[in-house]
Amino acid sequence: MNQQYRVLIHCNDEKGLVYKVSSIFFHRQLNIISNNEFVDKAQNKFFMRSVVAGEIDSAALQNELAAALPSHAHIDVIAPRKKRIVLMATKESHALGDILIRYEAGELDAQIVGVVSNYDLLESLVSKFDIPFYTVSHEGCDRDEHERRVLSQLASFGEIDYIVLAKYMRILTPRFVEAYEDKIINIHHSFLPAFIGANPYKQAYERGVKIIGATAHFVNNNLDEGPIIAQDVIHVNHAYGWEDMQRAGRDVEKIVLSRALKLALEDRIFVHANKTIIF
Repeated sequence: MNQQYRVLIHCNDEKGLVYKVSSIFFHRQLNIISNNEFVDKAQNKFFMRSVVAGEIDSAALQNELAAALPSHAHIDVIAPRKKRIVLMATKESHALGDILIRYEAGELDAQIVGVVSNYDLLESLVSKFDIPFYTVSHEGCDRDEHERRVLSQLASFGEIDYIVLAKYMRILTPRFVEAYEDKIINIHHSFLPAFIGANPYKQAYERGVKIIGATAHFVNNNLDEGPIIAQDVIHVNHAYGWEDMQRAGRDVEKIVLSRALKLALEDRIFVHANKTIIF
C-alpha cells in the first residue's frame, strides 16, 4: 500500500510555483491527497503543504524540488511516523491529564516517551497510563544546575520532536530554548499579548474583562512572546471572581494546548518572522 508523505515548502515567492511542484508530483506518479498554499505578500514568501501518496524516494524528490524552486528554499519531505514527544509539568494536572486521555484514546499520532516534572505530585496520574515519569527536583540546586539536570534527562530520551509544557512553571534559559528551537510548545493562561506574567486571571479580574482565554505558542527567549499556534476565549461577566475565571480558564487551556499539539503532530505549522502559518 502506498504511504502518504507530507511535503512542506517555504521559499521566496515567484510565478508558477504551484505548477512546478504539482508537475513534479505528476511526473513521479504521486497522487495529491490535499494541498494548501499561502503567499505572505508583505514578505514575498510562499508556503505550501501537500500530502501525496505513491512510491516515494524522499531524497530524490527533495532534490528535484530544490532544483525547480527559488534558491535557499526550505523543503521537508516527511515520511509517516509517530512523533516522539515529552510532556513537562509541575503541579497542575488539567492540561497534562487532557493530553494523556487523548493519547490513550488514540487521538494523537505520537509516542509519549516520558513525563518530566520538578515535583513528584503527578506521578500517580501518569502511572495510570503506563508512561514513564521522571522527577527532576529543583530543590537544593540553583536554576542553572536544575536546568542542566533536566537537559540531561531529555538527552537520555534520544530524538525528541516536541516538548510540551503542560503547565511547567519554570522559566527556561536561552541555553534550553536553543537546544530545542521551535520544538517547545507552551500553554499560557491568558489571551496573549494581554496579561502576561504572574497571575493573569487576577489581572483580568481587576481590569474587568468580559472574555478570558488561553494561548498556545512556541517558546523563544522572550517570555510569553513566541510564535502563537492556537488561541481561544470564553465569555465571563461581573459575577466571576478571579478564582472563578481561573477555573473556567483551565478548560480553555487544555483544549487550546491539545489543539496546538495536534497541529504540530500533523506538520501543519510554518514558523516565520515570529508568526505562524497554519494549514
